[in-house]
Amino acid sequence: MDTGRIFGIDSPGAFEECALEIFHYQYRFCVQYRRYCDLMEVSPGSIRSMAEIPFLPIRFFKQYDIISSAEPSAVPQKIFLSSSTTGQTPSRHCVLDTGLYERSFLGGFRHFYGSPESYVILALLPSYLEREGSSLVYMAERLIKESGHPESGYYLYDYDRLYSTLAALKERGQKTLLLGVAFGLLDFLDSYSLQGSGNDRWLTVMETGGMKGRREELSREELHRRISAGFGISSVHSEYGMCELLSQAYSKGDGVFRTPAWMKVIIRDINDPFRESAPGERGIVHIMDLANVFSCSFIETEDTGRAWPDGTFTVEGRLDGAERRGCNMLIE
Repeated sequence: MDTGRIFGIDSPGAFEECALEIFHYQYRFCVQYRRYCDLMEVSPGSIRSMAEIPFLPIRFFKQYDIISSAEPSAVPQKIFLSSSTTGQTPSRHCVLDTGLYERSFLGGFRHFYGSPESYVILALLPSYLEREGSSLVYMAERLIKESGHPESGYYLYDYDRLYSTLAALKERGQKTLLLGVAFGLLDFLDSYSLQGSGNDRWLTVMETGGMKGRREELSREELHRRISAGFGISSVHSEYGMCELLSQAYSKGDGVFRTPAWMKVIIRDINDPFRESAPGERGIVHIMDLANVFSCSFIETEDTGRAWPDGTFTVEGRLDGAERRGCNMLIE
């Protein structure tokens, strides 16, 4: 399978052509996906367009190792695990080629934010660092390495050092990205404030997820209001990703997400998974992530949201009865 084409997609037609090629590859070489398609009475010969490709329910990643490979004995270079509360089974994403993951998240970051080298990158990710197998930590470590600035790094619970670093960066006007889990950002703001004019010119704050049982759950609007007030910025950025994906979507404010060219979000009706929701209509988030070529690129999540004609989308919550995801989900 030629993976080079994935990151050169430049049109809807090129995306569809690549998606159909990957579908045929995964139907042939992923046992679980083929069985699911057969159960749905879908075969490669019956697929005439990208819209007819079946989406694998995300819970399969809890039950099976989802691998697409022409080599039966292929061994993952890395296994990413989802965060989960006590008693829940985490998802496992077997990554055969970590270079593909790195190319995806670096390409996505550069598309939306430019070169990592131009930022000091500060990571406030305590809950992720305290467990094994976090794909977000893997991404943050590589971005920090790419940044190359001496201040870039993890700050865990060292809020005094984080504040002094931010104050010094503000004085210099150094372009800075603070990547933080929601409860960590709020814990920091319990003790410190960076209020003042002009912070948007040098500081980007990106939240990566919810409270993970550490604090009361907040709506996205209230969370962003508190973060904006505490850091003296007009908007809060967000990252939408999960261990089952090798690509991420980003929001630069108001919870409106955009995807890189090799990722597409489709909203389908909650009661009819074969019907695509109308623009602005609430439904289930379905994701085509072509970077997932060696696992499964077509995933039905348990998140709900809305999509718009310009390709943007919002995420609103979780399906009733679905396990709460530890990764980037706030309760509305």
